[in-house]
Amino acid sequence: MPPPRSPLSRLFTVLLAGVLAGLVLAVAALPGNLLLGFAAKAALGSYAALPEALRTPATPQRSYLYANDGKTLITTFHDVNRTDVPLAEIAPVMREAIVAAEDRRFYSHGGADLRGLARALVANVTGGGTAQGGSTLTMQYVRNVLKTDPNRTAEQRAAATEQTVGRKLQEIRYATALEQRLGKDEILNRYLNIAYFGSGAYGVAAASQRYFGIPPAELTLPQAALLAGLVQSPDAYSPIDGDADAALTRRGYVLDAMAATGAITAERAEAAKAEKLALRPTAQPNGCTAVAEGHEDWGFFCDYLRRWWLTQPAFGATVAEREQALRRGGYTVVTSLDPQLQATAQRQATAVYGYDDARALPIAAVQPGTGRVLALAVNRHYSLDANPAGRANRPNTVNPLVTGGGGVDGYQAGSTFKLFTLLAALESGRPLATGFDAPSRLPTRYAAEGGASCDGRWCPANANPEWMDGYRTMWDGFGRSVNTYFVWLAEQVGPAKVVEMAQRLGITFRADADAAFATDAAANWGAFTLGVSATTPLDLANAYATVAAEGTYCAPLPVVSVTTADGDEVPVGEPSCRRVLDADVARAATDAARCPVGQQTTYGQCDGGTATAVDRIVGRPVAGKTGSSERNATETFVGYTPQVAVAGIAANPDDPGDSVGSAVQARVIEAVARTIRAAVDGEPVRDFTAPSRELAGEVRRPAPEPSPTPERPRRQQERSLPPNVQRWLDRARG
Repeated sequence: MPPPRSPLSRLFTVLLAGVLAGLVLAVAALPGNLLLGFAAKAALGSYAALPEALRTPATPQRSYLYANDGKTLITTFHDVNRTDVPLAEIAPVMREAIVAAEDRRFYSHGGADLRGLARALVANVTGGGTAQGGSTLTMQYVRNVLKTDPNRTAEQRAAATEQTVGRKLQEIRYATALEQRLGKDEILNRYLNIAYFGSGAYGVAAASQRYFGIPPAELTLPQAALLAGLVQSPDAYSPIDGDADAALTRRGYVLDAMAATGAITAERAEAAKAEKLALRPTAQPNGCTAVAEGHEDWGFFCDYLRRWWLTQPAFGATVAEREQALRRGGYTVVTSLDPQLQATAQRQATAVYGYDDARALPIAAVQPGTGRVLALAVNRHYSLDANPAGRANRPNTVNPLVTGGGGVDGYQAGSTFKLFTLLAALESGRPLATGFDAPSRLPTRYAAEGGASCDGRWCPANANPEWMDGYRTMWDGFGRSVNTYFVWLAEQVGPAKVVEMAQRLGITFRADADAAFATDAAANWGAFTLGVSATTPLDLANAYATVAAEGTYCAPLPVVSVTTADGDEVPVGEPSCRRVLDADVARAATDAARCPVGQQTTYGQCDGGTATAVDRIVGRPVAGKTGSSERNATETFVGYTPQVAVAGIAANPDDPGDSVGSAVQARVIEAVARTIRAAVDGEPVRDFTAPSRELAGEVRRPAPEPSPTPERPRRQQERSLPPNVQRWLDRARG
């Protein structure tokens, strides 16, 4: 219950009553026609002068995030737990209860109930107990709008509840003006959508969910009476956070009031009073750490969406305005998250490393041709919960391990970067058949010191000379991941073009050292082709998705649609795509990328791969590339079909010096391949388009019998070729 009023408060009430009572009682004594004339004159021309918030309500509402099915709730964002609903979606008994509890003459007065106000003033002066307000529902609505309007300053919002004569008279004037323009049902609807019901619930929709876990259309009589009783003193009467007995007493008062107004019978009121307080408290999630129970992995996607949102001018001119829009704008956001694919990716990540493991396997899945992000998984819980001693970021963390940002630069992805050298060479006019006798070590023109130098020059080596050395083309050089072939190829086209190609496909240099190299020393960054720059699974998957889409780059996109509280669609859900590669160049790169995964190219030139198990797991046309950084600090695989691109990087996010080791590569490959398989399950089988003969070049020899891979000896699967291609090959072999 509210505390007793102080002597100063009592004195203020007497003074306020002295000013208002004379006015109110005098007006109340006027004949009816003069009273109506007085009200009309007070309101004349004043609607246009009303604050914008009263004419066009801008009250804060929570925003909802759903998965790509538009039904699965991920979480909500709100400063104020509130959602507007039309009057038709509020149970009639709730409407009747609030009128009986707060303003029995609501449908007969013109905005200010002068007789009721006079009665309240007299009671407050002579009583000494709980103050009576005398405010109508319309006046309460005015006060609620002005004190919560996000477009007003803090001082203006505070002034809306000041105990002054001027404020009270202004409230009466605004209420009367509103009643001249709006219908009673519209005012009632607005009131029910803004009133505070305690326990953080603003509006009847939030309140019915908070206390009973149901929408407002399903409220029963006892439930409606309980909620209607809360608005007089929400914090004190709240049966969750306040006094449950007081809430029941207040509920009884509302039920009696409903019987007095004729909304219900006295017998029905007594029956409702006898019902127990049947609460089902339901906390409304707020933010990415409050995703649906059992889906803590969704938080990483939610966090990525929030970061994306803050970059979108459609939601405000500044980051602060965009943040406020997300938390107050009442948006409905259908995201691109595929819950089933996310579950598969999460299972695969945690099958390689457990939640408590220092090492991690972040996995990202992207849709080629749209850039829509389908899954972001890692063996961590997205949570602010405390971790065991000595485990700063495991099993709980909110670091963006899959997408980068917020201090996370990413991880070296090794030979997956050879794709950018391949593309730069193809774009410069060099065909897939470009040959080079790859040595075990290759002296280059780049200055270097230490073990990787030969006479002061950088001198990279092949990881498995017996399997990698010898005459190579782009096909088998990519399939066997021959370092010296690709370092040589990068020299031919120039490392700066390779770096530019990576940037064109969306690789972002988050680490300061990488960004400096890319800006100031790209022409001498020979090691770039071996993947020494940090990247993320999302960047890598999207880069390969660009090749899968035959050269069309699409910015990563975490939404399908965004709709305002008024039902208008915000134009941010459409993919932002542009052509960055000639289609034939992309097709040629894909042709070479069939070799690592154990498949055959259009021209039959694959003779070994580093991830041949992928062919068996995916079971349809697929391409990709493995990557091992120096000393196997990280192990990476990225694969794609025409419908999906998936990348995974095994690393220790908190200790780059902790090498994951080569033994985990096969498990990373399997995890990514199984995620690809899940993404295309049920989808039509689509093949890649063959590149032109011009970009294939002169095929000097048929594909030899494949050599076993270092990781998994396996005979290359034979594939039939189109008759015209077979005839061309026969002539070339002749």
